Amino acid sequence: MSPQSNQSDKTPKPNGLSPTVIILLLWLLFLNLVVMGGEQDSLVPYSQFLNQIEAGKVARVNIGAQKIEYTLKSELQTQEHPHILTTIPIAQDTNLTQRLEAHNVDFSAIPPSQTGWIANLLSWIVPPLIFFGIWIWLLSRSQMNGPGVLTVGKSTARIYSEGDTGVTFDDVAGVDEAKTELQEIVDFLKNADKYTYLGAKIPKGVLLVGPPGTGKTLLAKAIAGEAGVPFFSISGSEFIELFVGIGASRVRDLFEQAKTQAPCIVFIDELDALGKSRGNLGGMIGGNDEREQTLNQLLAEMDGFDPNTGVILLAATNRPEVLDPALLRPGRFDRQVVVDRPDRSGRKAILRVHAHEVRLGSDVDLDKLAARTPGFAGADLANLINEAALLAARNNRQAVMMEDFNEAIERILTGLEKRSRVLNELEKTTVAYHEVGHALIGAIMPGTNKVEKISIVPRGVGALGYTLQLPEEDRFLMLEDEIRGRIATLLGGRAAEELIFGRVSTGASDDIQKATDLAERFVTLYGMSDKLGPIAFEKGQQQFLEGFTNPRRTVSPKVSEEIDSEVKELVDGAHQIALNILEENKALLETTAKMLLEQEILEGEALKSQLKKVEKPSTMDNWLLTGEVTNFLPHNPIKSNGRICL
Repeated sequence: MSPQSNQSDKTPKPNGLSPTVIILLLWLLFLNLVVMGGEQDSLVPYSQFLNQIEAGKVARVNIGAQKIEYTLKSELQTQEHPHILTTIPIAQDTNLTQRLEAHNVDFSAIPPSQTGWIANLLSWIVPPLIFFGIWIWLLSRSQMNGPGVLTVGKSTARIYSEGDTGVTFDDVAGVDEAKTELQEIVDFLKNADKYTYLGAKIPKGVLLVGPPGTGKTLLAKAIAGEAGVPFFSISGSEFIELFVGIGASRVRDLFEQAKTQAPCIVFIDELDALGKSRGNLGGMIGGNDEREQTLNQLLAEMDGFDPNTGVILLAATNRPEVLDPALLRPGRFDRQVVVDRPDRSGRKAILRVHAHEVRLGSDVDLDKLAARTPGFAGADLANLINEAALLAARNNRQAVMMEDFNEAIERILTGLEKRSRVLNELEKTTVAYHEVGHALIGAIMPGTNKVEKISIVPRGVGALGYTLQLPEEDRFLMLEDEIRGRIATLLGGRAAEELIFGRVSTGASDDIQKATDLAERFVTLYGMSDKLGPIAFEKGQQQFLEGFTNPRRTVSPKVSEEIDSEVKELVDGAHQIALNILEENKALLETTAKMLLEQEILEGEALKSQLKKVEKPSTMDNWLLTGEVTNFLPHNPIKSNGRICL
């Protein structure tokens, strides 16, 4: 899917002078009238003024209550002594006039200022005006940037007028079924009379559900762009505040704005932040009460506004299982559109959209890239195109080559290459045998992906080497023997270390964790255990979020013990099969490991020729079907008093 266009919010610009300019003008006027009301005179000490009188230097004096202005005789005036001098009178000196008469100095009183009352008035008015001006400026800033003092209960939705989202259905690829469902919404907004004439009502709410990165928000923008109607966009978390009632007020305000601009679309992203089931909310004061009131207001608004007004509510979530049932009933969100990860043809279409503005090399095959990226969502594919372009630019290429895309896939799957992390010979040898063990077993196990590359160059966080396996086709189901094969492949590295060195390292910890988790799902979730039967001992999984461990249902201690026993038996059987396979192919294991140590990376024909030589032990097929292993190899088959045997 193409990246979303960055569109600025269509908020009205304030007209006229800004509060900042008004405050500045008032302040300059105040300074001009009060502080700079007269000419800036030279201020001299009062004692110097008296000495100049006694010396007969003063020609004329104007006496005022706040200041005394005087001039020197013309022959004494210089640049240092300007025409008019100023001093501050001392109230205790009552003999000034007698002293001036004694020295024949002309004196008079300073007439009162004609603007004095204005300055006095402004001294009372200007400070409050400045204070209120600053307060108004802060309020205007809060209205532009988010909820402020007066807008705390107002909706913070971003508005795109006339569907100016910059996105249409041409920018969305790989989700054809969802686009078909949503075309009906667009047609209703454009041709509402066709539906109302027949008595049909458009769904009040449409819920987009799917994994992260599949383009739910992009689809919502595309609907508004196609229909050409106002588009209100807000996140579910923006309704929730500390104070109870604010979220409900924002919901009311949002729908009031939407009704005034109908027909329009209201889009709420991450609906699960607002619409979690009320049955799961505790009795805590604050956040939970606020969320419940906000949800109640949303339910009332959805079921209250007229469906023919043209206000359509869209929402997106990747956690539909936590939503309140009242949201999902008919009359509210009565239509759910699944926006799932794309299949191979969908991935190719998405890659074509994103590669439109990228200069591609002649060897780039988008169909092959689509085949090598199962499970990638639209955001992942956009990132893949960008990573490949960055790599090509870094290597000063004129176009993005297939080599760049292959490296970008490895970066996304395994992390950045870290050649600065230098392994000692023991570590390097251990990693080489470990990775070759994975590759040899993965080459013959059913349901495992094709081994494309083996490397002992460190990548990512803590990965000292890796075996890259890429699928040849999209798979949506796993058979029982395929799960067993995947567990055996995961334990292939650990088995190789045991077989060659007679002891193990910490490098298999992540493999063991994944194998154990898969074995536990085999027993408790998939119901594939012969002893326990088709019973689910785990609670329902989250549909679209990965990395979530489901808690077991409440079971008796006896059943829990049987589950653990079944999981251990499955993992032990996979471990023994891995040992059997590597024992059968020990010479090939050593030859391939030595090649890997010399070259650091094995791929292409050199790797294929080695993997073709792998032979299956006679016990493998029986174990894949029944889980029973015969002809067990002894545990830790080779011991050498702690020494490494190469």
